[in-house]
Amino acid sequence: MRKAGNREQLFVRCSLTFDLFRGSPILGRMTSESQPGQSGAVPPRRIVLTGFMGSGKTTVGPLLARRLGWSFVDADDVIEADAGCAIPELFRRHGETAFRERERAAIARLAGGDGLILALGGGAIEDAATRSLLLSASDTLLVHLEVELATTLARCRGTEHLRPVLADQANLASRYERRLPLYRMAHVSIAVDALTPQQVVEAIVRAGGLAQVVAPSNSMP
Repeated sequence: MRKAGNREQLFVRCSLTFDLFRGSPILGRMTSESQPGQSGAVPPRRIVLTGFMGSGKTTVGPLLARRLGWSFVDADDVIEADAGCAIPELFRRHGETAFRERERAAIARLAGGDGLILALGGGAIEDAATRSLLLSASDTLLVHLEVELATTLARCRGTEHLRPVLADQANLASRYERRLPLYRMAHVSIAVDALTPQQVVEAIVRAGGLAQVVAPSNSMP
C-alpha cells in the first residue's frame, strides 16, 4: 500500500498527446512514484472519478464502465438511497457536517469494490480522510476530470433550480478555487473542456494501462 501523508508527494505536469485526439492535449499529473498504468505498475482494480460540477463524471462513468465491462456507481445515488431523501434535503435537515460524515462512510464502503467505476460528488475531495483513502490504495486510480469554471457555467446552465450555487457566481468561484488544488492531488488529471465523453474514456483507459482490456460481449450494447 502507498502511504499518503508520510512524505511529500511530488507532482509533475506533462502534456500527453494521443493520435486518437488529433493532437488534443491531455493534461496529466502523476506522483513521483509509479502509478497504475505506468511501467511496472499493476493496473487498477477500480477507478474513482472526481472533479467540479459539470466535469462529466456521471456521463463518462457509465461509458467507461461499459468500455471495461465493469460496474458504475454514483456515490451520491448511494447516499440518497441510504438516507431515503435527496442530498439537498439532507443538507437542510442535518447540515453539511453530518452529510460529509455520511459521504465519507459511503465512499469508504464502496471504494473496496473490484471492477468498479465510482463517481464522487464534487465536494467529497475536501475531506482529508477520503483523499487519504483513495490516494493510498495501490489498486485504485483516482482521476480528476478538470474543467475551467466557464465550462461548468456553460454545461450547467438551466439547472440553477437543482444547483442554487450557480446563481451566486462569487461563491461558486470561491468554491472552485478552493477545491482545484485538492482535485489536482489525484493520480491523474485530464483537461476535459474540449474533449468528447468518449475521448475522455479512452484517455482514462490509457492512463490506467487498461487499453488491452476488452469488455465481455454480453456487457456491450
